Amino acid sequence: MILLGAAAVVVIVAGMFWSSWLSGPLLLALVIVIAVYPVKTWLQSKGWPAWATVLSLIVVIYGSLLVLLVFLAASVSQLSALLAENSGKSQQLVNSVTAALQKVGVTPGQSASTAGSANLSKFADQIGAVLANVGSLLSSLVFILALMLFLTAESGGTARRMDMISRDRPHMVTALEGFVRGTRSYLVVTAVFGLIVAVLDTAALAIMGIPLAVLWGVLAFLTNFVPNVGFIIGLVPPALVALLLGGWQLALAVVVVYCVLNVVIQSLIQPRFVGDSVGLSATVTFLALLFWAWVLGPLGALLAIPMTLLIKAVLVDADPRAQWVEALLGAEPSAPKEKKVRRKHAGNGQRPETADVASTSAP
Repeated sequence: MILLGAAAVVVIVAGMFWSSWLSGPLLLALVIVIAVYPVKTWLQSKGWPAWATVLSLIVVIYGSLLVLLVFLAASVSQLSALLAENSGKSQQLVNSVTAALQKVGVTPGQSASTAGSANLSKFADQIGAVLANVGSLLSSLVFILALMLFLTAESGGTARRMDMISRDRPHMVTALEGFVRGTRSYLVVTAVFGLIVAVLDTAALAIMGIPLAVLWGVLAFLTNFVPNVGFIIGLVPPALVALLLGGWQLALAVVVVYCVLNVVIQSLIQPRFVGDSVGLSATVTFLALLFWAWVLGPLGALLAIPMTLLIKAVLVDADPRAQWVEALLGAEPSAPKEKKVRRKHAGNGQRPETADVASTSAP
């Protein structure tokens, strides 16, 4: 049974890897529908017809993407102009790095190659290449939004479908409902903490005089949806710009500020709220990030938590015999209520009852 199950897992993962062009956008569309479905329900409660609610959601999503694209295009244009104006400083930085590498024993050819990779005048071209890939991804959002349109249009019959499933598999319905709640909680918690980090990063960069602070704040908000390593992605561009304009002291200040703000918020505070909302430990979250990024590509890193919640709902939550896996995947379990009550009494100077003492001393 173990070998058969392992072989089935390998076949399924290989199939998802080769069909990532479909499974990734499909899951993203599903997550979008789950996120916006409460808005559709609210509009319907106000008397809006079903077609109007679907059309309103599509307009809002398309409009938000259009505003984001326009903002990114304008910001990258300003960044390119900024780097072009400081191309001389970039060459001086490359020359200083080359000289420093030669002093520590690196050959001239190797030092020139290494320092050339740090040429910030090429940073705009690299950003443009990245945005070109993002642009191709956004162009594929037409397909994703088409999927979302169909899923949203058919979401009115979700309750009837769940009723049909509950007749034969009530645990599956409960598990899927838990997946929906967990996904919404994760999106809300991540968006709230991402907004906090974005505001703090933008204010800190503006105080230090880093250009395009709003752009880096938006980047910090978006990368917050990538668990564990997202803040590193958002740190690199402003640190490089600071290195170009103010030298290593300003770049070091940016790194320190990001580490203080983002590590404290995203690595210490946010995981506790995410763990409580989705029921996954920090270790499982990190491993899920690596696994789904390998299987689904960039979308896998973005959808690591929802995808893990879906797999957990189908394989663990839907089967009462597999509930023991919850103890391995979930966050740290809280202490039983009885122990908390006894601790509270002891803290108030009250002695526990005899039965409590006996139960506490029992092995």
